[in-house]
Amino acid sequence: MANSGENQHKHNVHKVLAHSYSMYFVLFLVGVTLDLIFKIKIFISSFMAPMGAFLLIFGSILILWAQLTSRNLKKENISKETFCHGPYCFTRTPTNSGLFSLMFGFGIITNSFFVVLSALLSFIIGKFVFLNKEEKILVEKYGTPYLEYKKTVRF
Repeated sequence: MANSGENQHKHNVHKVLAHSYSMYFVLFLVGVTLDLIFKIKIFISSFMAPMGAFLLIFGSILILWAQLTSRNLKKENISKETFCHGPYCFTRTPTNSGLFSLMFGFGIITNSFFVVLSALLSFIIGKFVFLNKEEKILVEKYGTPYLEYKKTVRF
């Protein structure tokens, strides 16, 4: 019966994450569409393009690293150290941070006000809506070890 509860938690966490990632995608499309219609630029020249390219590369690496690390999460004898592997030692939400970095970097490269704005909006909504739900599920599922990890890794 415990396995059924574990599957329910897993299903709920993945559902919340899927909604979070979908929200990034939808707001990205909204930003691109608004940019095509209104064409508001942030910078006069393209001097920030290398910074945007760096953010694109950084975001891609962070997402890949997070996904590879999360696949190797051990399922038994859960402790605070269980959660602190790879990018999860620096942030509790590396995939969301990577998505933000990708979107923000793209907005800088394309000099798109609305893509940058949608990246910021996605980050705020993701952090305060979806990630709060995810954290509640993880606290319910893992209890004290996750709370200790949460104290150690603040962001």
